[in-house]
Amino acid sequence: MAQPTSDNVLLDWYSRRIGEPATSDEVTGYWLFVAGIVLGMAGVALFFGTTAATESRGLAYGLVALAPPFVLLGATIRFPLRRAATTLGYSGAILSSIAVVWFVAIFPGGWAVTTGQTGVIVLYAVGIVATGLAGTIIPLLTEPLLTESQKATYAKASADSAGEIAAANERTEDLEAETEELEAEVDDLQTAADESRQSAARFELFADNGGKFRWRLRHRNGNIIADSSQGYTALHNAQKGMQSVRRNALGAGTLRIEPEPDAESEDDPVPEDADEPIVAVPAAVDEVDSKATFEQFTDKAGESRWRLRHDNGNIIADSGEGYSSKSGAKKSIDRLKEYVGPADYLWFDPAGFEVYRDNANEWRWRLVHRNGNILADGGEGYSRRHDASRAVDRIRERVDELTFSISEDSAGEFRWRLQNDGGEILGDSGEGYSSQREAQNAVNRVKNHASDADTLEIGVAAFEIYEDNEGKFRWRLRHRNGNILADCGDGYANRSKARDGIESVKRNAPGAATE
Repeated sequence: MAQPTSDNVLLDWYSRRIGEPATSDEVTGYWLFVAGIVLGMAGVALFFGTTAATESRGLAYGLVALAPPFVLLGATIRFPLRRAATTLGYSGAILSSIAVVWFVAIFPGGWAVTTGQTGVIVLYAVGIVATGLAGTIIPLLTEPLLTESQKATYAKASADSAGEIAAANERTEDLEAETEELEAEVDDLQTAADESRQSAARFELFADNGGKFRWRLRHRNGNIIADSSQGYTALHNAQKGMQSVRRNALGAGTLRIEPEPDAESEDDPVPEDADEPIVAVPAAVDEVDSKATFEQFTDKAGESRWRLRHDNGNIIADSGEGYSSKSGAKKSIDRLKEYVGPADYLWFDPAGFEVYRDNANEWRWRLVHRNGNILADGGEGYSRRHDASRAVDRIRERVDELTFSISEDSAGEFRWRLQNDGGEILGDSGEGYSSQREAQNAVNRVKNHASDADTLEIGVAAFEIYEDNEGKFRWRLRHRNGNILADCGDGYANRSKARDGIESVKRNAPGAATE
């Protein structure tokens, strides 16, 4: 058992502030315990200042992971242990530290998100177990080294250490809860920021008739502001080109290409004292001259409807539903003109989750099949997009483990709902079915598609292209509150023609007159 030494700053500080130690191991153990707490706090602080899946985030995880072996080792060697136990404790802490260094060296590229790295996990676990054994099992198998009074002193110290560990664990749990809450608040702030800087234009990714991928930037009035000018053989290359424009266009300078000397015009000379080159500013882009007209009419049921007729006589869009008044149909036309230009394309392959905000300003989700049918919806609204997205993630990851229940409602229709182990309703069918068998088939479709479905964020409105029961392709413009603002009326022979129909509406609807 080592005795305390003199001329040691940490020992002197410990003696003045805490009390005279029985051994130098007691002092070393205390400072190792303090080091573990400091490492953990530093890791948590670094976590908040780093980005996910980066080397700096890996360092934050590593600092937090170093806290348990240091805390365990510090608490262990403060006991009056034989050298074998102390050696085992140090060995375990060293193994855990090597595992942490290994992890930091390979994160994020060499670290599997789903399974982790077996070697790192095993090495870290062996180190933790060895350190724990040094402070628990080994003392039970060896003779005590101290007197009864010393035993009493160390028993009190052990109790204090246990209390400190419990307090540290409690603080860690509080920090984890605060971290999750902060992440949710950051997500909400990002959502608000995105909505506050809504652009009057939208990027569109599409495949041309030659099978190549292109992008274009379309203003809400239907004008094409910019396009890729060339096709890409792979979708991700088109996306990279589009992202390059996003990153570089905002801060880009203007380069004036000077004409050759013999091509200069004497009628428009450049002033000799000009500090900056003269740059011609293009005139504002006018709205596209529409080649279509909105027609308002009353159907046989006495409801007011509209249709958008091209100058060639073709009906390129209609209201899809009737309205009780002419003003209602007119408002529908105005909404279409406002939303049709920047509306996204939604591709369901074969199904996708839509996360959207309803009229009550609550966030909701629904699972939509490529045929246009809504397979499931959340049933309830959430105050934050983060919560709606988390509900989608839970369903996607655990759909095979969750419980589906089918019941008959008061109207004699069969409905299903999805519950977790605690009885919380995570989703429901949204509509009723005429038989229990149809409801069960709907449940099977959700089970088949939910785990592989992508999450699609809806802005204000989006175009959905789907295949109907007759094998024809159709489109409809859906508002984020779920309402259908317009549809194509007739089906198309293939998806490309349906997309062309959308393009025609995007070009002609914003500036079309109403008759």
